[in-house]
Amino acid sequence: MNIESKLRPLYLAKILLSQTDDEHSLTTNELSEILEREYHISAHRTTIGEDIKVLAQAGLDVDMIKSTQNKFRILSRDFDIAELKLLIDAVESSKFITEKRSDTLIEKLQRQASLHSAEALKRNLRACSRFKPDNEEVIYIADAVNAAINAGKKISFQYFDYNVRKEKELRNGGIAYSFSPYYLIWDGDCYYMVGYSDKHHNIGNFRMDRVYQQPKILPEDAVPVPADFDINEYVSTSFRMYNSERRKVELICDNSTMDAMLDRFGMEVETHENDAKSFLAVVNVAVSHVFYAWVFGFGGKVKIKSPEDVRAGYAAILREAEKAIQ
Repeated sequence: MNIESKLRPLYLAKILLSQTDDEHSLTTNELSEILEREYHISAHRTTIGEDIKVLAQAGLDVDMIKSTQNKFRILSRDFDIAELKLLIDAVESSKFITEKRSDTLIEKLQRQASLHSAEALKRNLRACSRFKPDNEEVIYIADAVNAAINAGKKISFQYFDYNVRKEKELRNGGIAYSFSPYYLIWDGDCYYMVGYSDKHHNIGNFRMDRVYQQPKILPEDAVPVPADFDINEYVSTSFRMYNSERRKVELICDNSTMDAMLDRFGMEVETHENDAKSFLAVVNVAVSHVFYAWVFGFGGKVKIKSPEDVRAGYAAILREAEKAIQ
């Protein structure tokens, strides 16, 4: 068997995947012409038919439409158009992925569909998406953290904030943090790693795009995940992943806010009827200025009932806000 005979089925699969779909097919003559034009391989109609049978046996979902000239098309793929649209939308709108990396990923996703379907995958999200980062290294930082999680090892990394001159300024005096990563979490347009911090002696999180350079995977084993730690509860009780003491808080909520409560805390959130216009929600939250800002965002339709110190903290925030506009 010569090299052309070995490559011909592979090229046929490539042609069928890129140029056919539910609504577009190719005849054996058309397949033969494309093989000759693009790959300089000659093939008889009978040979093409036999090659396609082999591809079908190998798992390619090739459909044959019988006619005077048989036509062939791909019916099913790993991703349908709706799934590819969702993936492309997620990549395009992601604040975590750079514009250059987004373009590369989208091109790869588009190649999962036929050329005829490529137009259906084009969505002009960039006009309404948020600013993209310029740190191309973030994806490799995430990969290193994921490798440490799989290996059950600690990592070491430096972490930075931006100062008023928009310059990177290392936290902790530039001393690297020692961290046992447990999970990678996507929340509020940002990517976080959640785990045990040796410096803070508790579970916390760090934004991946604020990690300075790729972290080092240490030979030391990670601190085991506490038996009572629930990542879903951790995320649902945090606001913008701001980590602080978890408290049980009672909220008096206007009936119109039920959808928002379920979006935030899930269907299992404890609720009770308060009166004809409101309900009581009992939630576990990380009490912080971010939580207070979330409550304020409802414009008075959500009120803190208890505990008293959380009410007092919210009142103090409101007084400071009032001073700021006087």
